[in-house]
Amino acid sequence: MISIDNIIETNEMITENKLDVRTITMGISLRDCAHPNMDQFCRNVYDKITKSAEFLVKTGEDIEAEYGIPIIHKRVSVTPIAIAADACKTDSYVPVAEAMDRAAKEIGVNFIGGFSALVEKGFTNGDRILINSIPQALATTDVVCSSVNLGSTKTGINMDCVREMGEVIKRTAELTRDNDALGCAKLVVFCNAPGDNPFMAGAFHGVSEADKVVSVGVSGPGVVKHALEAKKGADFTEIAETIKKTAFKITRVGQLVAREASKRLGVPFGIIDLSLAPTPAVGDSVARIIEEMGIESCGAPGTTAALALLNDAVKKGGLMASSHVGGLSGAFIPVSEDEGMINAIKTGSLSLEKLEAMTCVCSVGLDMIAIEGDTSAATISGIIADEAAIGMINNKTTAVRVIPVPGKKVGDMVEFGGLLGYCPIVPVRNQYSSDAFIARGGRIPAPIRSLTN
Repeated sequence: MISIDNIIETNEMITENKLDVRTITMGISLRDCAHPNMDQFCRNVYDKITKSAEFLVKTGEDIEAEYGIPIIHKRVSVTPIAIAADACKTDSYVPVAEAMDRAAKEIGVNFIGGFSALVEKGFTNGDRILINSIPQALATTDVVCSSVNLGSTKTGINMDCVREMGEVIKRTAELTRDNDALGCAKLVVFCNAPGDNPFMAGAFHGVSEADKVVSVGVSGPGVVKHALEAKKGADFTEIAETIKKTAFKITRVGQLVAREASKRLGVPFGIIDLSLAPTPAVGDSVARIIEEMGIESCGAPGTTAALALLNDAVKKGGLMASSHVGGLSGAFIPVSEDEGMINAIKTGSLSLEKLEAMTCVCSVGLDMIAIEGDTSAATISGIIADEAAIGMINNKTTAVRVIPVPGKKVGDMVEFGGLLGYCPIVPVRNQYSSDAFIARGGRIPAPIRSLTN
């Protein structure tokens, strides 16, 4: 039975501690849209998206109004375009991205993901066309997001793609330089990418998914921090228990919204992604949770241990609240989207190297990090290779979303706006070259832990 205390607590979570459903994301298969003619394929894509998600935004707004739960974004993810468009006789998939952009604007969603390729073991012709199309596609669209998965624990790392993605990120930055390389904020490079992730920029509709599914990403860093504020001096067992119980409550809110959206849209329920996704707003920060545990400033010694505890406790609490927890589910550390991390970069307690260490124990990886515009493509590829290796060896999802901002130097600030936030330019302190390493190409073999059969 729900008590008045439960109601008051939930209300406080929403009104004071910034609990929200970050996104309702509808995943849509485009495999039935295949056609050798590009114009017809684009029409098929537009029609499938607009018909399938016609009522997504209204449904989200109705649930928000009825239950009083903020639903920040409504989004769509689609089958990786490198797969869906593989039959098209063309040398560019930019028209597909433009059709996705038009469809997303027609139905009113905030972002659409799936301009993607899965190349952890090699390239098809469609994969190569997709990757070559990314810079222009992100420069000519507004809400399209792109991702490339180039490694996995089972297959190893595609180092040819690692090399190419450094160059793709640089070209994307140059084509969107008038917006401080905003195109790179909509491009993520993965190892072990999940096919049911509702968060952007990495969302795509996996090939093993149903024709359509509805998934929910729920967030609440402020709620967790508030819970820990009442545990001054508690030991780590009590801290972990408190986080688990809080994550359970947050996930139940997401479960309610997901089931309602599924029922009203007549689309199967996919997963709940319980990820502590921060925002630039004060009081909605993962870094501040770490500091609440006793770290003076995020990045100081002990930060990785604190983040490991947080990430594990969030997963355990979420799993008890729903039978269908998936996606990324953990703690995100996107620098430009986290007020506490922005401050830690400014004060010097947090560095690119420390962030890389933190990615060993949290969800995803080096995320929303602005770097100097003259950082070389090979250096960016080296960063991608390091992060992919962490994911491959540890059997976890890792990713890189770095933004080399043309004309910007360390000490400058970059404004991306909205949930993407703002960021000081983060120094890449090691200036030694990895060019010869990246130029080798080929594949880094899968680790021995991949042999699990």
